[in-house]
Amino acid sequence: MSRNKAVVPEAKAALDAFKYEVANEIGVPLSKGYNGNLTSYQNGSVGGYMVNSMTPERHREFTRKQGMVNMESIRVRYTYAVAFG
Repeated sequence: MSRNKAVVPEAKAALDAFKYEVANEIGVPLSKGYNGNLTSYQNGSVGGYMVNSMTPERHREFTRKQGMVNMESIRVRYTYAVAFG
C-alpha cells in the first residue's frame, strides 16, 4: 500500500481515471487492484507518460537577431526545469 499523501485529496479520483486512460493509450494492461503481473518498465511508462502530459513545455525555440550591423538570425533553444514545491 502506498504511503504517499495527496496534496489535493479531491484530485485522487481524477488522477486514478487519468492513470487508467494513459495505460489504455500506451497498451499497458493495468487493472484495478494488484498488478503484480506487470513489469516495473510497464508501470514506470504509465507514470512517466502521466508526468510528461501534466507538466508544461520544457523546451522553447525561437529566432533571435544576432549582431547590430548585419542582423543575422540564429536559432536559439532554451531548456529549463519545472519545479514543484
